[in-house]
Amino acid sequence: MSDAPTPAHLRATPAIDADHADVRRFAHDHATGANDRERAVALAHAVRDAFRYDPYRIDLSLPGMRASTVIANGYGWCVPKATLLTAAARAAGIPARLGFADVRNHLSTERMRETMKTDLFIWHGYTELWVDGAWRKATPAFNLSLCEKFGLLPLDFDGVHDSIYHPFDQAGNRHMEYVNERGSFDDLPLDRLVADFHATYPGWVPGHELHSRLEQGDFLADVAREVGNTP
Repeated sequence: MSDAPTPAHLRATPAIDADHADVRRFAHDHATGANDRERAVALAHAVRDAFRYDPYRIDLSLPGMRASTVIANGYGWCVPKATLLTAAARAAGIPARLGFADVRNHLSTERMRETMKTDLFIWHGYTELWVDGAWRKATPAFNLSLCEKFGLLPLDFDGVHDSIYHPFDQAGNRHMEYVNERGSFDDLPLDRLVADFHATYPGWVPGHELHSRLEQGDFLADVAREVGNTP
């Protein structure tokens, strides 16, 4: 893939539905600023904070992974939230694409560990935005209120430096490790992602008994218990 943006980086796709009315409205309302850098920063923070991070409720179907679905639901996990940021940026005229990596997440819950059987999160999603002649990585997954409640360093994006997960939380405990870069994609590689999820996390796939039990849980309450914020 060429490192320069192409028309594909402004185009709507079935998953990155930048032409959806709700996505266009979100981009219009939040892509504020005097230049593309300021507008990209505003969009990244808006997607990060306006939609609650919830890995207990995943839907791996195309409708479930669409950018507009995050807006409709008011929540999403890392991949749909990155898809929304990509779509909103394209709707605002800022070239954008998806990036993926495998990460080892040290902030998990007993319910997640029981379901996934590992602390390795494959296909962790983020967005790459073309700003001032270069691709800049922005990770909109963890909303600010979640970070503040559970002692995580919020991922600010300044439009100049890459914004990926900090290796440590506010207390100095290990939080996130990147163990494998999967690269950049013009569209959501849904078939590959779903196939790898079925192979790696059969219990996390919708329809499995463990996934049904996960959906019945409360992610915020479970994390609070893990970090000792509740009795």
